[in-house]
Amino acid sequence: MEYRSSAMSTVFPAKRPQDPLTPLSPSLPTILPHVTDQIPELPVTPPASDSDVETDELLDTAVHVLSTEAMALASLASLYRQDPSARAGLTQAIEQISRTCWNGGKVVISGVGKSGKIADKLVATMNSLGLFSVFLHPIEALHGDLGIVKPADTLLLITFSGRTPELYQLMQHVPHVIPVITLTSHNNPETSPLIANRPNSTVLPAPIHESEEYSFGCPAPTTSTTVALALGDALALAVAKKMHAAEGRKTRDVFRSHHPGGAIGMMK
Repeated sequence: MEYRSSAMSTVFPAKRPQDPLTPLSPSLPTILPHVTDQIPELPVTPPASDSDVETDELLDTAVHVLSTEAMALASLASLYRQDPSARAGLTQAIEQISRTCWNGGKVVISGVGKSGKIADKLVATMNSLGLFSVFLHPIEALHGDLGIVKPADTLLLITFSGRTPELYQLMQHVPHVIPVITLTSHNNPETSPLIANRPNSTVLPAPIHESEEYSFGCPAPTTSTTVALALGDALALAVAKKMHAAEGRKTRDVFRSHHPGGAIGMMK
């Protein structure tokens, strides 16, 4: 279809209807949000408080005690592995206690303070293993309990210093026919006033590699009692093995026959 302009004789094509507009893409925001607006803030580690520092110091102290006592036990094992005198003393003590039990006697164990507690525990261990033992308090012994000690018995003293006054007084009244074993920090009888120049005596050295005062700044019996406890256990189990093997029995079976209660008694 065409039309002509009245002013000019130019021919123009007829206008076509416009196509529908192409939909525009949604426009992007002109201002992008900050990345930090989309990420939650991370917690900031607070500075260590006084209570945290104190807790660390306490734990360090506890771990120091454990490592120190572990070192003392390692030193003790090395002593009995290598030192001829210590090995001879332990062998003699094993033979003496075994002979006492075979002859119908008992082991009388004595100590004062923390060493007394170790002595009491050792009595319980020996009895559970079939080794007849009793505890004798040295003060009570001087007031009549000395009658517990019989000629067939062996006396075992636990004293780190080797010169405990109460034990020294006790020894003045113990007949010389009674064998005496001393679990102490000394390496030979001559240096311990308790059994110096006493016949029929044996020393079980239980030294520590450094004093408790040096280790912990306090002389409380800690490392020394740990060493005494371990050596007492070693002595008890060695004697039990010797005795029960000679009788054709196992220490495990003897122990279980004496310990029917608790979780141990339920074990098969």
